Formats: sequence, C-alpha cells, structure tokens
Amino acid sequence: MPTFEKTLRCSKGIVSGLARWFDTSVPEQAEEINPHKPEWSRLAPFIFMHLACCGVIWVGCSWTAVGVAAGLYVVRMFAVTAFYHRYFSHRTFRASRSVQFLFAVLGNMAVQRGPLWWAAHHRHHHRHSDTEKDVHSPHTHGALWSHMGWFTSRQAFATNAKAVPDLAVFPELRFLDRFDILVPFLLAWALFGLGWLLEVVAPGLGTNAWQLLVWGFFISTIALYHATYTINSLSHMVGSRRFNTSDSSRNNFWLALLTLGEGWHNNHHFNPGSVRQGFFWWEIDLTYYVLWAMGKVGIISDLRPVAARVYEHAGRHASNDSSTDGTREAA
Repeated sequence: MPTFEKTLRCSKGIVSGLARWFDTSVPEQAEEINPHKPEWSRLAPFIFMHLACCGVIWVGCSWTAVGVAAGLYVVRMFAVTAFYHRYFSHRTFRASRSVQFLFAVLGNMAVQRGPLWWAAHHRHHHRHSDTEKDVHSPHTHGALWSHMGWFTSRQAFATNAKAVPDLAVFPELRFLDRFDILVPFLLAWALFGLGWLLEVVAPGLGTNAWQLLVWGFFISTIALYHATYTINSLSHMVGSRRFNTSDSSRNNFWLALLTLGEGWHNNHHFNPGSVRQGFFWWEIDLTYYVLWAMGKVGIISDLRPVAARVYEHAGRHASNDSSTDGTREAA
C-alpha cells in the first residue's frame, strides 16, 4: 500500500477512535481486528484516570474528601452489582422504568460503559465462561488481560444489542449506552463545583474544588475499577469451590466484602438467576440486603430466590460429600 494511503488510513482510524470517546455509535474503520491487542484510543483515557490520582500530591487530603470518595465508591458499587449485574444482566428482580433509569445513571457514573454494553458482555461471559470465547477468562487469556486488558481491545468495544433485546427497547438506556461518557463528565464537574462551594461556605471542612475532583472522582473511580475487575480475574483463580460448575469460578470472602457480595462467584455461576449470591447466612452479601429492603418498601419487586437445588446439593454434600453435576441455569 502506498505511503499516502497508509497515512490516510491511519489518520481516519485515529479520528474515529477519538470520536468514539464521545459517541460510541461512530463506526469502526475497516481494519483487521486483533482480539488480544489493546487499542491506544481505549488505553489513553484509562491511563489518564490512573495518572490523575497522582494529583493528590498537590491537592492534599481532608476527611471531607475521603468521605465523599468512600460514599461514591459504595453508591456506585451498589449500582453496578445490584443493577448492572443482577438486574440488567440477569433480571433477578423487577423494577419500574423510572427506578431502572435512575440506577442505570448511577451505574454509568462508575465509568464502566453503558448498561447495554455491560450486560451484553456479562451474558456472553456466562454462556462461554472460561472457554476461548470468554473475552476475559484468566485461564485462556491470562490474568492481566482478564483483569483490565480485554476492554481496551477493539473487539470488546461495540455493544452487542442482539444479546440484550429486552434492554435495547428503552431509548433512555440506548442513549446512556451511546453517550456513556456524558454522566461521568457531569459527575466530575459536579464534584468540582461542590468543592468550590464548600471552600466558600464551609471553609472549616478543609476541602476545595480540585481536592474533591481528585478524591471523589479519580481516586474513588480507580478503587471501584479494580475492585470490580477482581471478579473477572481473581474470582476465577483464588478461593473455594462449593459447586462443580463447568468453569473455574470461586467463592472469596475478601472479594465479597470489597464488592458488596459479588465475591461469592462460584455460588453465582451455579445459580445465576438468584438475586442473592451469598447463599448462606454467613456469606455476607450487602447488595442483597439492600435489595431485600428495597423490595420490602416496594421500590423493586419479584426478587428471585435461591433455587431449591442449591440447598438440596448442600444437604447431600454435608451427608456424603457428593459433588454436583455442573448443571447451570441460563444467564
């Protein structure tokens, strides 16, 4: 190919890559896709988010900033685990359209793409868990790739709307998915504005605009990123296996604490249709506790319980140490 044509093609690829930061519907350039090669246009903002945390050197720290960061971690983690995962991906309870949209926005604030993209990839993961078709299996593609490499590839960028036809019918969800940078951008500006306001009206809190931006947005989001990513990587590598599923999913108490209950991953892969992932009282599942309370006051409804076969298996295992046959419910 002549040098000019190569340069032109490269330039078009750069422009389309940058445009997709703001509008994910911008079409890809017609190029051969290497599924295991990160794309710089996906890596650049990810690297920037990490580097921005270094701003703490200049902005310092305050209890106010740390509190805002911790609060946003918990709220956004709940939105991801309860709604992006248990609701949008697995439909384990019912919610009104307004509640669905509210938590889609809160989930979008986690800067983990839109609800359709998230749910489509997760449903694909359950269909092909720990096989070559699983885009983030640590056993077929490596731990680093499963943790934070896979979503920087071009193959993983697009939303497979065919995998989520039940969600794609809602124009507001399609809007969030298409312009998935909008809500995080507004969150960052809101934190900056809040910090400026507090510096003026409540100087005793010891915070300011830049400090709340660094702590509330960048540090909180990076902590949220890597806690969430452990479920793709470490939850398929470290922990115990109660159920003999056809993948390598594991239960891990510490990851369950970090992710408000998602660490009971072997439980989840055995019975993905259950709203509860900590199947027994000693398996702490904070997301389920909040969803249960929301169900009691009527915010959500029809919470799907743990399947009876789960406890039948537990009884057999306790009596004769038998194993399961690996049967899995549809995601």
